[in-house]
Amino acid sequence: MKKIIIFGGIAVALILVLLWFGKKNAKSVTEYETTKISRETIIKKTVATGKVLPLEEVEIKPQISGIIDKIYLEEGEIVKKGDLIATVRIVPNEQSLTSVRGQISNLKISLNNSQLSFNRNKALFDKGVISRSEFERVELAYNQAKQAVKNAQNDYQIIRKGSSGSGGSANTNIRATTSGMILEIPVKEGYQVIQSNNFNAGTTIASIADMSKMIFEGKVDEAEVGKLKEGININVTLGAIDGKKFPAKLNFIAPKGTEINGAVQFKIKADVTLEKGYFVRAGYSANADIVLEKKDSVLSIKESLLQFDKKTEKPYVEIKTGDGEYERRDVEIGISDGINAELISGVTKDDEIKIWNKNSKKKKEE
Repeated sequence: MKKIIIFGGIAVALILVLLWFGKKNAKSVTEYETTKISRETIIKKTVATGKVLPLEEVEIKPQISGIIDKIYLEEGEIVKKGDLIATVRIVPNEQSLTSVRGQISNLKISLNNSQLSFNRNKALFDKGVISRSEFERVELAYNQAKQAVKNAQNDYQIIRKGSSGSGGSANTNIRATTSGMILEIPVKEGYQVIQSNNFNAGTTIASIADMSKMIFEGKVDEAEVGKLKEGININVTLGAIDGKKFPAKLNFIAPKGTEINGAVQFKIKADVTLEKGYFVRAGYSANADIVLEKKDSVLSIKESLLQFDKKTEKPYVEIKTGDGEYERRDVEIGISDGINAELISGVTKDDEIKIWNKNSKKKKEE
C-alpha cells in the first residue's frame, strides 16, 4: 500500500511537470488589426510665410535741403494729392550765397557796360550813322546782360529762401504726390532734411499708400517653386485676424532665388482680395496656403500603414494571408498630404492590410 502511494505521488508530480513545460513552451501568436484601402481626395499643399504690404507705397521727399519747420498731418490720416504735409525752413549755405552775390556784382558791371554801349549806339542809329543790324546786335547783348542779372538774383533768392518769389514757396511746402493713407512720418519738427538728387536718395518726409490694394509677399522653397504657376488661387491667413482666410491670386514668382540659412528660397507675390469690415494694416505677418497638386477620388492608403525597407528604403505593407500570418507586398505610391498617400500599385481593394503598430490580442497554440 505504501508503494502504491509513493508511485502515485511520483506519477502526479511527473504529470504536473509535463504540464508546466508544455505551458511554458507553448508558442504565442500575435494577432494584428487590419484595414483596407479606400478612395480619398488627396491635396498636396505648401505654406509660404511672409507679410501683407500695400501694392504701391510712395515716399515723399523734399525738393530742397533744410529743417522741418512744421508738420501738419499725422500717421493714419487720409490725404489727397496736393495736400500739405509739412514745411521746410531753408538754412542758407554761406559759401553759395557769397558766390552768387559775387556773380551778381560781376553781371551788374557787365550790364552797366552793355547799357552804355546801347545808349551810345542808339543815338548813332537815330542819326543814321550805323545800320539797323549793327544796332540790333548791341541791343541783344544789352538784353542778355539784363536777363543774366535777373537769373543770378533769382538763384540768390532760391538759396536764401528756397523760392525765387515769383513761384511762391513751392519748394519749401512738402505736399502729397498721391492719394491714400499716411503710413509713416519718420521725421519730426526740427529735423534736418536733404533734398533728393543724383547722388543722394534724400530724406523721406512721409510714406503714402492706398490701403485698399494689398499684396501678399512671401517665400517658397526651391523644391516647390517649380510646381507653382502664375494665376493660381491661394488663401492668405493673417496672424492678427484669427479664423479668416483672404482669397488671393498669385501674380509673381521670382526668377532668381536667395539663399537663406542654407536653403534657396524664391520670392512670390499675390494680389489679396479684401473684405468689408476688415482693416488690414501694412506689415501684418501672413501665411499663404498653396495647393501644389490635387487628385480627386483616388485609391489611397494611410501613411501609417507603410513600412520601409532598411536597404532600399522602398515602401511595403503586410497583407493578411491567414490566422496570424502575413505576407510582404511592395507598393508604389504617388502624391501624399501627410496622412493619406495615393496608391498606384501593389495592393487591391480586397486585401486586408496589417496595422503593424497596433495588435489586437494574443492567442496560444495548443
